[in-house]
Amino acid sequence: MYLRETRRTNKDGSVVSYLQLAHNVRHPVTGSPVAKVIHSFGRADKVDREALRRLVTSIGRFLEPAEAVAATEGSDVEIVDARRFGGAYVLDELWHRLGIARALEGAARGRRLDGEVAERVLFALVAQRCLEPASKLACVSWARERVALLSCPSFDDQAAYAAMDFLLDALGEITTGIFDRTANLLNLSCDVIFVDTSSTYWEVDVADEEIDLATARAASEEKGQEASGDDGPSVPEEVALRQFSKHSKDHRPDLPQVVIAMAVTQEGIPIRCWTFPGRTSDQLVIRRIKDDLGSWTLNRLLWVTDSGFNSATNRAYLSRGGDHYVVCEKLRMAATHAKAALSRPGRYHLVERNLSVKEVRVGEGARAERFCVCVNPEAKARDEIVRKNLVAYLERRIEGSDAWSKQRRDELVGELRNTPGLARFLRRTKDHKLRIDKAAIDRDAHFDGKWLIRSDDDTLTPTDLALAYKQLSQVERGWRDLKGSLRLRPVYHHREDRIRSHVQLCWLGLLLIRVAENATGDTWRNLRHELDRMHLVTLETREGRIAKRSAATNRQRDILAALEIREPAQILDYELPTPAE
Repeated sequence: MYLRETRRTNKDGSVVSYLQLAHNVRHPVTGSPVAKVIHSFGRADKVDREALRRLVTSIGRFLEPAEAVAATEGSDVEIVDARRFGGAYVLDELWHRLGIARALEGAARGRRLDGEVAERVLFALVAQRCLEPASKLACVSWARERVALLSCPSFDDQAAYAAMDFLLDALGEITTGIFDRTANLLNLSCDVIFVDTSSTYWEVDVADEEIDLATARAASEEKGQEASGDDGPSVPEEVALRQFSKHSKDHRPDLPQVVIAMAVTQEGIPIRCWTFPGRTSDQLVIRRIKDDLGSWTLNRLLWVTDSGFNSATNRAYLSRGGDHYVVCEKLRMAATHAKAALSRPGRYHLVERNLSVKEVRVGEGARAERFCVCVNPEAKARDEIVRKNLVAYLERRIEGSDAWSKQRRDELVGELRNTPGLARFLRRTKDHKLRIDKAAIDRDAHFDGKWLIRSDDDTLTPTDLALAYKQLSQVERGWRDLKGSLRLRPVYHHREDRIRSHVQLCWLGLLLIRVAENATGDTWRNLRHELDRMHLVTLETREGRIAKRSAATNRQRDILAALEIREPAQILDYELPTPAE
């Protein structure tokens, strides 16, 4: 079967061509091949070429890529562009499914900007963070030259910054819209919220209080730190001021930092991120988180936090409105009630292979405090090995110190105090000699493999409380992905509003990749590696330009099926952005 062109010469000498779809059959008498016309398309100069193109496309759907190329062999076909497509396509589908596009366009109504353009630019910034993290300036050329972003117009760095400013200005409305859609779509367990903080630092020598920033608001920090009556310190304002802090989560107290807080569900889905000045304590952060999430009219909540958020004031704050808490106690600096809980005898119950729990009540009547002592045998053995190594190292350091001068011994003690875990095993005799504190070793061994949690929720069993606290690792997983796969750091921004919007872009990226990971059971690193093998190739022919994707691999089909995303069309209506100069 083939397309045949016939010509006819008119009386005036003009030549007219006709296109026909024909195939050869053998003449019943002579046996010679004879052309049989199946369909006539009419005059070649008046034929509907768009209809012919649709016919070719429909036939191509039944051919393998190699066969399709062979079928067009001899025609003038040139590959003019090839871009990575699979990862951006999957992220775009999740972006719309989770309602992020709708929330952004809804928040843009009534504002002096094009909502559709701002939404596409923000998606490009988030997609770059997930697929090839780099600066916002690098995203401009990345979107123009390296990846196929459907319906994304060409934009410059100013458009990217304008979109980031819009995201920050409408953040409350946007996050609420995203959460409402995500919670219903994914059937999230929104009765348990896990909260934790981390920090990120800058390679600069001065903090924001010492330099002139266009949008720095130093007064907000003072407002967040001052007392406010019986409720203790007031709720801090969310602002990204870089400050030096002795309590650096990245162990870099020599560099200024900002504090970042995150709230996630039991499934590990991050529902919101916050940014605070670098010296903001965890005990103040929890108030802002509870107030912001309280406006979402969630049901009864169980707040799960680590020891950094634990204080009597915070526990009372978390209990407002019928909510409850599960918080961790610091064992080696435990309060009176916590020490009493650790000293109470009782039988441990095996919860999992590596977890045993016992419940302890301290106090009488309505003032009784509920504690759970948890023990992990594997962690206990690990703590014993660590302590033996520390003591052995300490013995080597003080060996022969009896012959030293008092000043030299004092210098060694000062040096050891800067090493976590060493100073508590060292004691000094009355004549200022250095010895290993065996009593301190025995006390420390009592805490091996243990942690203590406190809760005011009597409806949960000790097993429920222990497992709820173990799930706090979901936040730690989020921090690893935020600083690893999404490369939160290094941050190239200096204005505090741009720093906060950068954190929010990373949060949106974390939301997308966590949904993908939960649905497929694989890491985003593996998913990204496989999806990036799918490319969109733009071909130039005599009849026009066409964009065709590469064939999907079996693994790519499995990923799309697990995410319930339809396979993209073979031929796409795609217009190349204007290349960067």
